Amino acid sequence: MKKIGLVSLGCAKNRVDSENMLGMLRQKGYEIVSDPAEADVLFVNTCGFIESAKEESIDAIFEMAQYKKGRRDKKLFVTGCLAQRYPEALLSEIPEIDGILGVAEYSRLFDMMDAAERGDRPCYTANGARFLNAPRVLTTPGYSAYVKISDGCDNRCTYCAIPLIRGGYSSRPFDDIVSECRTLAAEGVTEITLIAQDTSRYGCDLGDGHYLLPELLQAVSDIEGVHWVRVLYCYPDSTEDRLLDAIRDLPKVAPYLDLPLQHIDDDLLKAMNRRGSADWIRSRIAECRRRGIILRTTMIVGFPGETDAQFQTLLDFVKEARFERLGAFTYSAEEGTAAARMPNQVDEAVKNARLDQLMMLQQAISMEANEARIGTECEVLVDGFDEETGRFYGRSLLEAPETDGCVWLAADRELTPGEYVMARITGADAYDLVGEVMGKRE
Repeated sequence: MKKIGLVSLGCAKNRVDSENMLGMLRQKGYEIVSDPAEADVLFVNTCGFIESAKEESIDAIFEMAQYKKGRRDKKLFVTGCLAQRYPEALLSEIPEIDGILGVAEYSRLFDMMDAAERGDRPCYTANGARFLNAPRVLTTPGYSAYVKISDGCDNRCTYCAIPLIRGGYSSRPFDDIVSECRTLAAEGVTEITLIAQDTSRYGCDLGDGHYLLPELLQAVSDIEGVHWVRVLYCYPDSTEDRLLDAIRDLPKVAPYLDLPLQHIDDDLLKAMNRRGSADWIRSRIAECRRRGIILRTTMIVGFPGETDAQFQTLLDFVKEARFERLGAFTYSAEEGTAAARMPNQVDEAVKNARLDQLMMLQQAISMEANEARIGTECEVLVDGFDEETGRFYGRSLLEAPETDGCVWLAADRELTPGEYVMARITGADAYDLVGEVMGKRE
């Protein structure tokens, strides 16, 4: 029985691809190991979104290549976004790589492995099967799973390489998603997070072209055993009131919207090729607030041509909108994107100074939002125990896994990861909350 080791980098969508590969390999009888020194076959599932992610992926490939020393029979395969975008360069520059598999070719996993065993260096990066109804080996805790509902993107933001890597938008069949969620629930998953490059557009290429995310949320909520459902990565121009109503009205669905906005200045939004104006964005925020939905967003600072005045407009907007969660990153010029060719690229020192200023502002807003929760009660999903602090920790429905802060729990009994408990919030800092366990959920 050969042993498999896998390094998965990048986003949760990439993680799902890794879990599908592991499931296919385990079904064939391979043993999955955590120590790369023990593995007979190594995979690096790469990210290629921005320059820092590319560098992390290259570093991981070189690190795994070291384990091939003295092992002629050991194989190293590179998959995912970086493999899709730069296959020839990877094979040319890193001779230790035995095969390449792109983002839509996971169905050819064993073809690649067989070809490598024959001494070839296969490279499969065509536009193959987007979605595999394959078994999965969860790399998340067994009670929580991500489910990918579409792939690719049609938004064509001028700074983003995702359409160059993963192609145009393609919705996964509705019944396949629901079937996978049923399987996960039967295996003990109680928290399901729906993900895609753009979830709010789900269904636009199915049937009559209407967005189907509200119907999908209803169908997943109806599955026995599913306790929490959340959805990430909605876009303002396709976030309809119907979707907001579903988030508000379905009790299992988190009243939480991840709405990446990137900026609020209309001229910059146009330069980014972002659909929807500043006025439309403000209207979406108002509709969310009217329904009691908390907001997470992402902003870009230092986009080409961003002036001091435009950056101040962004700061003023963040003060006005008071997002409960906000992440930000400095603009990165990505090869092949329209923005990389734009004039007036912003100096790196200016970008970093703006990022620091924005995040300092958001830290105060986050602190205020968390302090407002002191004295409230909420259900918490227990995630684990921290040896250093001697405390259990978990998340409420308002904290997304691996993205947001946690709730530190004081309890007079042992808690079990995957257990839901009621807690009273007793303290807060800028990112985390402190809670006191009240009792076990019925």
